[in-house]
Formats: sequence, C-alpha cells, structure tokens
Amino acid sequence: MFVSPAKRADPGGTTGEREALTQWLDFHRATLLWKLDGLSEEQLRSPMVPSGTSLLGLVKHLAETEHGWFCLEFLGLDEPPLYATPEDPEAGFRVEPHETAEDIVGAYLEQCERARGIVAAQPSLDASVPENLRGRVNLRWILLHMIEETARHNGHADILREQIDGATGD
Repeated sequence: MFVSPAKRADPGGTTGEREALTQWLDFHRATLLWKLDGLSEEQLRSPMVPSGTSLLGLVKHLAETEHGWFCLEFLGLDEPPLYATPEDPEAGFRVEPHETAEDIVGAYLEQCERARGIVAAQPSLDASVPENLRGRVNLRWILLHMIEETARHNGHADILREQIDGATGD
C-alpha cells in the first residue's frame, strides 16, 4: 500500500507573494500524493477512464511538467524531456510495465525539489525567459501556471480515486 511521503501544510493567509505562491504550489503537490494513500500498486496504475489516465499517470505527467517549466523553459538546461518524445508525446501520461509507483513518485519528488531550488535561487519573480506561445514568461507566471496545472490534475485525481474505492476529499 502506498504511503504518501509528503505532508500537506495549509498556506499562510498573510504571507508575501513569493511565499504564497510557493506554499500553494507545495500544498497542491502534497495533495496529489495524498490522493494515492492506501492504494495498491495495481490500483495506482489502473486506467480509470477511456483515455487511459491513471493516478500514477497523473504523477508522471506532473513530474514531466515540473521539469519542463522550471528546468527546460526557465533555466534553459540542455536536458531531454523526462518522458515525452516527438514520436510519443503522450509518454508522460502512460505508466510503462517496468515503472513502479516508487520510481514515478521518486521522479516527481526529485523534480519538485529541483523546482524549489530554482525558485529560491532567483532574486525576483520578475525574471523572465522567452516562450514560444507568449513571447516571454516570468517566474511568477510559471508558478501560477504550475499551481493551476497541479490543482487541475488534483481534480482529475479526485475522480479517479473515487472510482477506485469511493474515497473523496479535498
């Protein structure tokens, strides 16, 4: 049975902008892993909707998204995407037979920690980088996007979890 290594902490109500953004992102990161608590490996990897989405697939996708926005887009590191390729752009949602919950959650935790370090190292949320669709995006935009992206997928996780065992929660 999976036990979440992350503990949720409610974001402060009177923090500054950087603290508010990072606390809300961490809250939603921990919420995602909380949705996996108590489930077997089989339940975690079971596709619950026609698209094939599973709880582990959501975690895998968000690991790739953290890496993509903070490491590849913001820092411009010369690293390949974690999973997707031009030939298989959906690989980040699919759990492969050789991948375990430990592997996928470990990759997610690693990318979250890398992202925290990247954000902490920036003197300003105004630091910006070129971006294909928007021209430029700053670190503030990336943090807001990652909060939205993670929270949206937490909603998907709510539905998948309820289908698995009836569990509901925020």
